[in-house]
Amino acid sequence: MRILVVGAGATGGAFGTLLQEAGRDVTYLVRPRKQEALRREGLRFISTTADRTLPVQTITATDEPARYDLILITVKATALKAALADIRPFVGPGTAIIPILNGMAHVDRLEQLFPGQVLGGLARIVATLDGDVVRQQVALTSLTIGGLNGHPVPAEVSQALDIPGIDFSVADDIERALWEKWAFIAAAGIVNCLFRAPVGRIIDAGGEARILEAISETEAVAAAAGHPVSDAGHAQAVSILTEKGSAFTSSLYRDLTAGLPSEAEHILGDLARRARALNVPTPLLDLTLIQVRAGLPA
Repeated sequence: MRILVVGAGATGGAFGTLLQEAGRDVTYLVRPRKQEALRREGLRFISTTADRTLPVQTITATDEPARYDLILITVKATALKAALADIRPFVGPGTAIIPILNGMAHVDRLEQLFPGQVLGGLARIVATLDGDVVRQQVALTSLTIGGLNGHPVPAEVSQALDIPGIDFSVADDIERALWEKWAFIAAAGIVNCLFRAPVGRIIDAGGEARILEAISETEAVAAAAGHPVSDAGHAQAVSILTEKGSAFTSSLYRDLTAGLPSEAEHILGDLARRARALNVPTPLLDLTLIQVRAGLPA
């Protein structure tokens, strides 16, 4: 399959490198500046087991239209609008599209634009972009995909993604998996952004009960939407967000405190809008949105 990876950041660079090393035909859709750097230096990916730099194929949005069999969208939500416009010339009637983002708004938008061609995607990887170098920090690289709206996962897509280095699986209910992850990252965002501290310090300040309330709020929205969080998912959220002495902070909080573009509206704002539509009260989520929108201090 011809695979197009949209974005060559931490997630796209890591998964793209592993696919390329497995012999897959991988091209990156990037901005011109990024294209120049990749052409000049290649893509360097430092995992927990290896440090490699590969020459890569790249295109930009203005290049001659071509069709790809599989498109992986790996940008953050802040770049999604531009990415959706950029991929249009490269989507054919048989193209499968897998967005790897947090939340659910992107799935709805893609389904409107490319009905029947979108698969759900959920990645777990801890990696950052250090300049143009992708650095993986924890030996965890998993990818779960699943069909949406009754559409199955094409066998050729599964075969293309099931490679060494990626813990790959196909979920029977990918929407539930996506909602479960969304409920957790939203709860983490509420906890860190509202109280402006890592988990351990919040607990030391007497905030454990409020942390549990935040988890309950986001999970209540998921349940009302028809995608209740599993017992295992709930237990994991409680374990991570109530660990004494933990330095855990959400990526949303880190982006906001660093003054970087954030996914606050995509993760928290969209969840709050759905909660209102479902008549689910979310007082801590609402307070956090006021905090974020008013401007979280560094």
